[in-house]
Amino acid sequence: MQDSRADILGRIRSRLGRTAENAASGRVEIEAVLARREQGPRPAVEADLAARMRVRSEALSSTVEEVARLEDAPAAVARYLAGLNLPSAAVAWPQLAGLDWAGAGLQVEGRAANGDDLVGITGVFCAVAETGTLALLSGPDTPATASLLPETHIALVPVSRIVTGMEEAFDLMRAECGELPRAVNFISGPSRTGDIEQTLVLGAHGPYRVHIVLLRDC
Repeated sequence: MQDSRADILGRIRSRLGRTAENAASGRVEIEAVLARREQGPRPAVEADLAARMRVRSEALSSTVEEVARLEDAPAAVARYLAGLNLPSAAVAWPQLAGLDWAGAGLQVEGRAANGDDLVGITGVFCAVAETGTLALLSGPDTPATASLLPETHIALVPVSRIVTGMEEAFDLMRAECGELPRAVNFISGPSRTGDIEQTLVLGAHGPYRVHIVLLRDC
């Protein structure tokens, strides 16, 4: 697959007259265009991005709780699951596996989710206050399946990673990641569809529930 991709891209570059020598300068020109791009009109967003994130997320049928620190997250997750009589077993991003889940009465495995897992716990790359959207980037320690396969998705969101709009989210990706990962997922509330008789159904193509734990001091 990689050889075929390289061959196709090589042919395109050849037809465009691009060489290894001018490829670098072309990239510099593209980055310069992106840096000076003008933004169109945008709606005003409140200065308190965490408050805006909560309001927009709840409007999209997500639920939200705020705690002080990352170490408080296991207890918050346990409260949420117990309140809905949901299973106490979950999968989490490997980078979150070191939290004291057992101390909160939870059985959490740090791995990618499969079709049998009912609860997935993730962090976020950032969150978008304007729309109440979670931005997740896939990677070895941030498997995409944890937010897509389980019926319940719980996201731990540091308040410091809430940005105003999509423009700022992409700016942050370019600044911190350079190249985008294999998958960038924008999640705005539970999965839903209105295809059948225009009746809104949650959980049709992904999680039935999305619960956000805001981390105030992170």
